[in-house]
Amino acid sequence: MPGFLNKISTLSIIMIMIFSATCIAARKAGNLEKKAAEIHHTVLTIDSHTDTPLRLNQKSFDMSVRHDPRKDYSKIDFPRMKEGGLDGAFFGIFVSQGPRNPEAFEKVRLKATMLFDTIDAVVMRNHNIAGLAVSPADAIHLKKIDKRAVFIGVENGYAIGKDLSLISTYYLRGSRYITLCHTKNNDICDSSTDTIEHNGLSPFGYEVVREMNHVGMMVDVSHISDKSLLDVLSVTKVPVIASHSCARALCDNLRNLTDELLRAIAKNGGVVQMCILSDYVKKPDPNPRRDSARHAIRVKYHDFDGLTEDEMKAAHDDWNAVNELFPQKLATVSDVVDHIDHIVKVAGIDHVGIGTDFDGGGGVDGCFDVSEMGNITLELVKRGYSKNEIRKIWGGNLMRVMDKTDKIAREYKLSCRCK
Repeated sequence: MPGFLNKISTLSIIMIMIFSATCIAARKAGNLEKKAAEIHHTVLTIDSHTDTPLRLNQKSFDMSVRHDPRKDYSKIDFPRMKEGGLDGAFFGIFVSQGPRNPEAFEKVRLKATMLFDTIDAVVMRNHNIAGLAVSPADAIHLKKIDKRAVFIGVENGYAIGKDLSLISTYYLRGSRYITLCHTKNNDICDSSTDTIEHNGLSPFGYEVVREMNHVGMMVDVSHISDKSLLDVLSVTKVPVIASHSCARALCDNLRNLTDELLRAIAKNGGVVQMCILSDYVKKPDPNPRRDSARHAIRVKYHDFDGLTEDEMKAAHDDWNAVNELFPQKLATVSDVVDHIDHIVKVAGIDHVGIGTDFDGGGGVDGCFDVSEMGNITLELVKRGYSKNEIRKIWGGNLMRVMDKTDKIAREYKLSCRCK
């Protein structure tokens, strides 16, 4: 009998210890979640790249209404921005690469103008919950009055054709960066995913970078080839940004940046905005049938280059249908923060940010749409990042580059007036 009682006593002690450990773990987790939520709510949170304007021309899409990403695949609207604690986002004026001749340049200029007009109209219709932003001060003000900040960036320098004056035109329309190219070469530079044409920047490309410096337009080096990026760094007078790029050391994809390039951007004072498009975060598991179906869609839609609005919508629908038929195992928030860790280790805490590529393919398990942005902050807190470090990652570094770009441009304009 005493032995039996001793066994019960020992079992009770073990159960108490397990219960106590569970309570401590739960309390610790709760404290981390509370801390992360406080930080996420306090700091200025900016997403440097989204393709949401591609949806804004759809009459059925209303930015003021909360959408279900599992049903219509949209990743951003104003209610979900608020829900996910995202204070502001860059809406991309995206133009797919097409022919390089005067007629095509005029066509793409008109498309870019139409997208600027669309963004203006959407923000005007939602002026009670959102506002246009062209500076860090605008974003800070909008956060204080509980409105979402809409910044603008132009994705693909093809939108300027061969006309340098369009850089200032787009700046005056509100754009604060231009991504020099997209998936194909253009007249500015070689793309990371195309053949060698200029061996980096073209002579015109050097003029483009100089003019962007003079105007105050941030130079976005995402999508461009390694040699193009090094050429940009050799001529720019201001820090650059990579609005949506990852670390190639962790995911061997030509769209990602090598450690050499990460260090070069850090030396330049620039910032790499971590992309959460799953294929760039972690190599996808082999799926030949999905790959074949995706390849067929790329062929059908000419690799998504030069498409009309209706064709682009059809391409998105076909792509989403393939994803439903062959669901991909997505990278996770933990994988995303692995990239942030790596960029911090290689380039430093002052040279990393976040650019999701939402509505352009971005989204991982745990941060599938903008409503789940706080999970990135939670993972950063779990890994020991301080509030000040998280502030830098979530927008501080990007806003610093924007301020620096504006300051250098104003100094240049002042010097020109004094001559």
